[in-house]
Amino acid sequence: MAAPIAELRARIAAQRTANPAMYGAVDFSVHPERLLLDARNSASLIAASELRGHPKVAAKLLENRELMERIGAYTMMGDALADPYAALMPDHGFKRLVDMLVEACDKGVDKVAGAPAELVTFIRAMEAAPEWVDMKLVEEGARLQRVSFANIAPWAIRGAFIATFMNKYAALPMALTGTLSNKTAARRIKETATFFGTSVLPGALARFGPGFKAAAMVRLMHSMVRFNVLSNGKWDQKVYGIPIPQVDQMPAGLISDFLISSKVLKDGREDFTPEERAQIELSRYRCFLLGLPEDLLAQTPRGIVDAWNARALSLRAGFDEATCGGLLRATMEADLADTSTPQGQVRDRLERSFAKVYFMQNFCDGSEKTAARYGVTIRAIDKLRAAAVGVGLMGQMRFYGVAAKTPLVRHIADQRLVGKVRGYLGSLGHAEFTTDAAKYKPAA
Repeated sequence: MAAPIAELRARIAAQRTANPAMYGAVDFSVHPERLLLDARNSASLIAASELRGHPKVAAKLLENRELMERIGAYTMMGDALADPYAALMPDHGFKRLVDMLVEACDKGVDKVAGAPAELVTFIRAMEAAPEWVDMKLVEEGARLQRVSFANIAPWAIRGAFIATFMNKYAALPMALTGTLSNKTAARRIKETATFFGTSVLPGALARFGPGFKAAAMVRLMHSMVRFNVLSNGKWDQKVYGIPIPQVDQMPAGLISDFLISSKVLKDGREDFTPEERAQIELSRYRCFLLGLPEDLLAQTPRGIVDAWNARALSLRAGFDEATCGGLLRATMEADLADTSTPQGQVRDRLERSFAKVYFMQNFCDGSEKTAARYGVTIRAIDKLRAAAVGVGLMGQMRFYGVAAKTPLVRHIADQRLVGKVRGYLGSLGHAEFTTDAAKYKPAA
């Protein structure tokens, strides 16, 4: 059940006293420039938002004041569990915090000598699975998503990653951490792919599974970013609010839910099929481990789409060349494949073209002009390459779709998918899920 708005606002304000090392200088009564909530002039609000291309959808959402206020509140909420642990960096050091978290995930927090209370609280909360979670359904969701991840993710991850850089208010933390370079962008893409790929492996999200550990590491990385940018004077709260707020976890954590739910509504349905429900359950539990509040994890197709769109409606549109353009170029130029062989070079060209078209189709309403405004130019050769990849992917998806429904080969096909996911993860290398404050860049 969603917490009352008044209680939620009190928890947000309490961040300052509960974690003064991180939030002591933050004034939670300040309404940041990024946050659009004044509905007295709805037309101007919609025109200024990231949902401006869908005015009818936006106008209807503005009538849901409770949802909009909740989204606005979580725009000022960090991670109440990981943040206090990250704030121990001055006392314990960056490396020690990472090492203790790794040990707590691998062996149990009670095995960590001298474990700080903040670490114990953090891990215990992640271990306390919510009552609604059905781990059998989570495992079924993982099995179903292995099909798309094993076949599509290696080609689409770059295009999906670009979408997180389309707004300067949400993208600034990534720019500050030095992600404007080819090497760093590639590392972040690989870390993202590693987390989501790991999460669809059998048993990955169990307490001692690799997905549980990866989620904890991602949370610590985000909290370290918050601590570093808030404590070194490189952050303008009046413009940006707080770094990486809870609502900015939604695009990555809930993109699969949004795409599934959008298709359900487009088909004229209001409920999920059993297979769709399993995938939603996987995503919701994965988001729980990542620290997203249950308030933001809707259960119905309509609720998921509304929450996603409400976040876009509350976010002031803004694409600037320095922040967004730099991140986008670094992502497009990042080297994700081994190009030391002719085959690798061909695959690299195909993947880059497919990523461009995937970005256009899924995040620009299929408009080449919109994609070009964000700096992604779609050439004729890109379309041809993407079409060729798409034909191959459709064939693979159909094959595994039929195999999954055939008793005699279902298990063999799934084992093959597990092998493909593991192979892809192996090609990405070791994901550190860390952030080095020494490499941070000053805010523009």
